[in-house]
Amino acid sequence: QVQLVESGGGLVQAGGSLRLSCAASGSVSSINTMAWYRQAPGKQRDLVAQISSRGITNYADSVKGRFTISSDFAKNTLYMQMNSLTPEDTAVYYCYFHIRRSMAGVYRDYWGQGTQVTVSS
Repeated sequence: QVQLVESGGGLVQAGGSLRLSCAASGSVSSINTMAWYRQAPGKQRDLVAQISSRGITNYADSVKGRFTISSDFAKNTLYMQMNSLTPEDTAVYYCYFHIRRSMAGVYRDYWGQGTQVTVSS
C-alpha cells in the first residue's frame, strides 16, 4: 500500500502565505514526478505545479512568481510555498505522485486526500 498524506492547508488573508507538504508512506521504489493540483467548487481539477526527479519544474501561469514547488525525492516528500495568496487561490489542493513500487513494476498514479486552502479578502 502507498499513502500520500498532506498537511499545511488552512485559512489565510489575502496577501498571506501558506506552505503545503505531502509525504508518501508505504512501499515506494522510485518516483519520477510529483505535482500539486487544485479544485475549486464547481470547477475541474487543474495542475498548479509539478516537479520531476531531475528537478525540472512547471507552473500554471496563474501562480508563476508566487508559488514555489520543491521536493525531497529521497524522503518521498513534496512541498509548495504559496505567497501573495488571493481569494482566487481558494480550492482543495491535492498532491500527486507517479510511483513505482518495485524495480520490476510500472509507474502508477497516487493522490493525496486533499487539503483545503481558503483565502479571505
